[in-house]
Parts: sequence; structure tokens; C-alpha cells
Amino acid sequence: MLINISYNNPLIKKKINLAIGSPFSLKERWSKKGIGSPRLLIEEASINIHNLLVLDQNLNSCNIELRPKGIIVRFRSILETYGLVIPYYKLKLYKGKAQQYSIYNDSTFIKVQATKKEIHSFFKKITKEKTILSLENPNL
Repeated sequence: MLINISYNNPLIKKKINLAIGSPFSLKERWSKKGIGSPRLLIEEASINIHNLLVLDQNLNSCNIELRPKGIIVRFRSILETYGLVIPYYKLKLYKGKAQQYSIYNDSTFIKVQATKKEIHSFFKKITKEKTILSLENPNL
């Protein structure tokens, strides 16, 4: 689900929390050694995201936040912040070229560069979280 998260709207927050869970507590963030990715450069995206990214001339970048039942991929276009909310059961990760990861949710996708070691370790953390959730809840 691609939504505008620029404004403090309780209905949107509730919708996100129902889909992928509330944000981790400070203690959980500390134990996981962080839940946010470094800045990721977007190489390619599906048409609905691409149409938002071409509205300005800024460098196309995003970041990822881990949640208990999924992830949020955040990016900016003009002066708005958008979030691609992906539950783990819909998330597909592919490692393309040696320096690229693809994040898929149904027909929506984002391909990002992975030029630093921290980026590779963050995607391993996503895979680990997804595996742990699927082992705990096999019905998802």
C-alpha cells in the first residue's frame, strides 16, 4: 500500500499499525541494534512510484524502517513523504546484480543500490525478521 505520510493523520497511523504493527519500543530498537536502514539510492521503480519520483530533480533515495510484521519504505517527492507499507507475507526480496536489491509488494517494486557493507547486513536483518515471524506464525 502506497500512502502519503507527510501529515500527522491518526487514521493513516492506525491503518499502518494494523497492517505491519506499531513501532518497536526503545528497548527493542536497542536489542536489534537499530531498525532503520542507511540511505538507499533508487535505481528503478514501478510506474506508480516512478511517476512520483520524476516530479522533482532531487536525488531519488529512500530508507527502510522495520516493524514487527513488515517494513515501510519511505521516500520523498517534492515536499511530500510517501511510504510503501509492506507486510512480511507480501514482501519479496531479490538480490539482482552484485550491487542491487529489489523489494517487491504484489505489482509494486523498488530497486536500490547496495554499495556499502551496512546495506547488505540490513537486508540480511530484514530476511531474518521475516523468517522469525513466519516460524512463529505459520498461518501468515
